[in-house]
Amino acid sequence: MLKENRSIQSSSMSGVYHLEITETLEDLKTLRGQQKTATDKDRVHLLYLLKSEQAQTMEQAALLLGRHRVTVQQWARRYREGGMAQLLYHKRRVGRQWSIPGWAQTALRQRLEQSEGFESYGAICQWLETELGIVAPYKTVHRLVHDRLQAAPKVVRPQSAYQDEARLENYKKNSLRT
Repeated sequence: MLKENRSIQSSSMSGVYHLEITETLEDLKTLRGQQKTATDKDRVHLLYLLKSEQAQTMEQAALLLGRHRVTVQQWARRYREGGMAQLLYHKRRVGRQWSIPGWAQTALRQRLEQSEGFESYGAICQWLETELGIVAPYKTVHRLVHDRLQAAPKVVRPQSAYQDEARLENYKKNSLRT
């Protein structure tokens, strides 16, 4: 008797989906191959499983995809509401904004390209504050200049006060260049 109750419950098909899939199986195969992320491939594969009747319920589809049932139901809801475009839509991810705005980064890049450059990252911090009115920590300036702009402050090499300009020019003209 217990066995009969279980079969009655499972045959009631409480998890049956009501989803009108407009794409053909071939279209879904092609579309799945065009996706760049595993999640997007799984989203399209969900439709393929349901259209080809390899999965009768969302729970079966979730098991085949290795995803949670609720996740698969959310995907189906998105498809129902807006079709394939809504299913594959991703919100633009916005990270934390730089404390140094883009226009200031452009001005800094131009200043770094000049021949005199800066003596140090601290000098860049001072320049940002005095010239552009932007107060930025040393670490932020270093990360911006070194990592993002891929530049470095240009340090002028020390020159002797007793250096003879004529000898220097003669050396430059006559030295062996390889």
